[in-house]
Amino acid sequence: MLETEFVIPTLDQVNDARELLRRFLKPTRLVPAERIGRESNTQVYLKLETELPTGSFKPRGALYALMKNLEQRSIKGVVAASTGNHGAAVAYAARLAKLPATIFLPESPNPIKRARIVALGATVKEVESKGQSLADAAAAFAQEHDCYFLNDASDELVPVGTATIAAEILDELPAPDVIIVPMGDTALIRGVAAEAKRRHPTIRIIGLQAAQAPSYVRSWRENRLVTTDTCDTIADGLATCVPLEPNVRAIRKLVDEVCLLSEAELLQGIRTLLFEEHLVAEAAGAAALAAYLQNPKPYVGRSVVLLVTGSNIPHELLSLI
Repeated sequence: MLETEFVIPTLDQVNDARELLRRFLKPTRLVPAERIGRESNTQVYLKLETELPTGSFKPRGALYALMKNLEQRSIKGVVAASTGNHGAAVAYAARLAKLPATIFLPESPNPIKRARIVALGATVKEVESKGQSLADAAAAFAQEHDCYFLNDASDELVPVGTATIAAEILDELPAPDVIIVPMGDTALIRGVAAEAKRRHPTIRIIGLQAAQAPSYVRSWRENRLVTTDTCDTIADGLATCVPLEPNVRAIRKLVDEVCLLSEAELLQGIRTLLFEEHLVAEAAGAAALAAYLQNPKPYVGRSVVLLVTGSNIPHELLSLI
């Protein structure tokens, strides 16, 4: 693998992000999940990113990136490529900044996420998505119209926003043993892992993907870029086919362990959150819990934080639970 550099959020940046985001977002709750941890004698905590305005963790990165760019230059409009949650976050940030937003979605996107984007005032463009085509279409549009392409896979400011999640966790729970984090474009896990390990160096960070969208897990395991032809999973928030080299290098440095989840295991995560904790989560949002349920034995007697990252589940998927 080529020695491409990656950028880890600094302490000053994370503090700046916390101060900026405080103007728009309240810290999300960290709650004990006593029923889930009881059988394995584990202290399990849920970090409820579903409480943010668009129902996912994504506004942290989108708001920070957009507002910091606006401090430095004028912006005509904002463009994003997304399976849904990032698009909604960019639409939300753009509305706060009084800027037009154009969101590129794959054909037949998650209808809940699409509706949220439209309700926030953004223009939606659906394109056939295979590999990098969605991001390429958004980038070309942004260049043609002189807009800011807020790409959560490559924008260096987005992981600064997601790092605030770890800062909030460790403010309340100074020494957790493990944080389990879903991996889509990896901006979430890069930010969380960097800040968590800065404050608590012995913490273990576990990343996960859907078995039907395994590009980053395979890249982590094989220490090379591994692309997949398809990433067809109910966890659309984890559907990444083409990993970026700097991101692979970052997770190789920051992430201690990775795992893959079947579609059945993702459904079990949704089901357990709903019936045990009365929380609605989409498949990617319930993935951390699904990973814990897959093998709770290593966590006996330990404290584990599970990120619940999104709640925008389509009605037809919820009806399967």
